[in-house]
Amino acid sequence: MATTLTVCETCRGPGWAEGEPRQGEALALLVEAAAAGSGVVVRRTQCLMGCDWGCNVAVQAPGKLAYALGRFAPTAEAAEGLVAWAALHAGSATGQVPYRQWPPAVKGHFTARLPPLPEEP
Repeated sequence: MATTLTVCETCRGPGWAEGEPRQGEALALLVEAAAAGSGVVVRRTQCLMGCDWGCNVAVQAPGKLAYALGRFAPTAEAAEGLVAWAALHAGSATGQVPYRQWPPAVKGHFTARLPPLPEEP
């Protein structure tokens, strides 16, 4: 199963002003471009309820640990780091990725780790 990056496209982020494009939408566009051909699935959502952190992303795959990340600026470096980390997540049997393998762009951005849902009988 592929790992999915879910990007909140409605995140406003610090410094956002009414009438400007939302920073979450800008990050979503960059993540979609970075993920092209990578095998990582990208989808958008309206809200991940991490408004205090701005530019939030969830990383999920069936049967694996899931992660929430936030505090991203909409940059190519952030998008590439997210896709690289998601690819490592996809390659892990449990979804856990050793810290030494993390791209610098994701370090300090993790806000939650969730256990996998139990398999249905």
